[in-house]
Amino acid sequence: MKITRSRFGLLADGREVFLYVLKAGDLRLCLSSLGASWTSLRVPSSRGGRGEVLLGYGGLEGYLADTAFMGATPGRFANRIAGSRFTIEGRECVTDANEGRNTLHGGRAGFSGRLWKSEAYEEGDGIFVRFELKSGDGDCGFPGNLRARVTYGLTKAGEVTAFYRAKCDEPTPVNLTNHAYFNLAGDGGPPITGHALALNCSSYLEVDAEAIPTGRLLPVKGGAFDFREGKEIGRDLTEAEGGLTGYDHCFTVDGDPGRLRPCAAVSEESSGRTMRVFTTQPGVQFYTGDKLGGIKGRNGVYSRHSGFCLETQHFPDAPNRPDFPQAVCGPGRVYEERAVFSFEIA
Repeated sequence: MKITRSRFGLLADGREVFLYVLKAGDLRLCLSSLGASWTSLRVPSSRGGRGEVLLGYGGLEGYLADTAFMGATPGRFANRIAGSRFTIEGRECVTDANEGRNTLHGGRAGFSGRLWKSEAYEEGDGIFVRFELKSGDGDCGFPGNLRARVTYGLTKAGEVTAFYRAKCDEPTPVNLTNHAYFNLAGDGGPPITGHALALNCSSYLEVDAEAIPTGRLLPVKGGAFDFREGKEIGRDLTEAEGGLTGYDHCFTVDGDPGRLRPCAAVSEESSGRTMRVFTTQPGVQFYTGDKLGGIKGRNGVYSRHSGFCLETQHFPDAPNRPDFPQAVCGPGRVYEERAVFSFEIA
């Protein structure tokens, strides 16, 4: 196992951004202290050698101009908050509206664009980078002084691990995840519509025209959202609700939240790669990259469906939905979640 740190570049105010390269077994993972971002993940294929399976940019400039949350850690609250407002224990909060009238991924100045404090270390059977960020009371409209800690790493077993932890001196909503875009055929490869996806999810959250949950959990059985037995991502793509041409929905992960359990499995035939995802969180946002078109990446211009996301997380708009599992941290309530991404080659 090996981990190195180098300078990725400088921010306009002169602060240094670091790039970490982690190597363990057959995997190579690159992480940036800007946005606590995954910038590269190289995985073996059945064709031989290692290849890039993450979408990304060629340098820091791309991440500074990013509008797609490419590989970033969103926060304080990943996904959407309806009307950019919520009430928590009697305190009404108005958050930064950055997607129409709603808040997406914490607002325009969310965690994905921040410079995180970072530290590399080795422990047990893995190598890791710990990212830490302080978010003051009123930051983007969220209450309380919050300390977030996100740890990403590689293990000898060929796993990418993610640990999310937050503390706050007042009750506040927290929802942390990673927004990596995957293409198991390789960055710059064919659209992800031919990938085979299985989701360990028996229901999903119905959304309105603004992608805000209506509050209804619908069974997936027999419809376009039924991935329980596995199918090509593109098979029912045009049947997604709301007239969309892809998926951008939160699915409910079967099993007990808080326990690490299977969430998803994705396979791509030409590379022989299979990725399995495990999570402690109640949901996973499956997104087929509908808004990637025209974004210039490291290997050319991306198009719709160039990559997919599996964002393990709490439910969107949970601060306004008391019937949803609550992602609230505060005095005496520490936010802790975990995810694992493992890889196999056929």
